[in-house]
Amino acid sequence: MAGGWARDGAEHDQMDATINDALERARRALPKGESLAFCDECGDRIPEARRQALPGVEHCVKCQSELEAQFRTQELYNRRGSKDSQLR
Repeated sequence: MAGGWARDGAEHDQMDATINDALERARRALPKGESLAFCDECGDRIPEARRQALPGVEHCVKCQSELEAQFRTQELYNRRGSKDSQLR
């Protein structure tokens, strides 16, 4: 977080930036367009209710859950508040 000669409120600006970056990543990750009838991973039929609820869906629930689990294991790091990034 901010420190030293940082202005008052700099910590909140860093937290806001972290949240806004995460929201923007989530918005970009949302599917768009026409949903597929069959899962892009396993080929199983995607239920009509899922295709209507989530426009642009490409995976069945099982495959989507597995893909999201893999994504969660990746570390997302905001380097704005990192002292290490300030030294480079």
